[in-house]
Amino acid sequence: MRKILEVIATTPADAIIADQAGADRIEWIAAQQEGGLTPSLDVIEQMTESVSIPVNMMVRPHSHHFVYDDADLMRMVQDIRHISRTDVATIVTGVLTADREIDIIALERLLDAADGKPFTFHRAFDELDDLERGLEILSRYPQITHILTSGGQPSVIQATMQMITLNRLARQTHIQLIAGAGLTLQNLAPFIKETCIQEVHLGSAMRINSDIQLALDPTRIAEAQRILQLSI
Repeated sequence: MRKILEVIATTPADAIIADQAGADRIEWIAAQQEGGLTPSLDVIEQMTESVSIPVNMMVRPHSHHFVYDDADLMRMVQDIRHISRTDVATIVTGVLTADREIDIIALERLLDAADGKPFTFHRAFDELDDLERGLEILSRYPQITHILTSGGQPSVIQATMQMITLNRLARQTHIQLIAGAGLTLQNLAPFIKETCIQEVHLGSAMRINSDIQLALDPTRIAEAQRILQLSI
């Protein structure tokens, strides 16, 4: 199975660089320094038409937490309804309760708003008290195709054994794991070899000097893709 390289993009220019350098997929966000927020809906057409690879779009109204009130959810529903009519490939979002559980009621509301468009449950997943139970709950929803996770740790490198377990469980479902947070060109190959994860998500490591304030570096993206495809 071909391994998948997902790269964070914050602008159409980022997206073009990622596409031309060999990324397989883009996660489009705003405010990367805040962990990613919903980007401007006004440039969706420009973003999706500028590249030939899938564009996944973050829906996250603020960076305070993943517990959303009615006003937050109304905004998210409106954004998702808009996105569902575009060429965005997948919606990236996540909703939790104050008890660190998946907010099933809110999640189903968001899924219903998407008119069948696929979802990735993002790193809100890593704040769950029980990741394995969270995976089982999310696997009940065919519309949720991916989970972006660092295995419950600040860096996925600190969660190797947890990622092996989650990947084993995910393979019994329709869900694919995307490993993110803490991956670099230096640790990517050993991580893939140990965990057998097929999809990875790279952010600052793909930028010049690993600085999120600087542009994407096409040579880093190409090297990450080379490493991935050589990994067995």
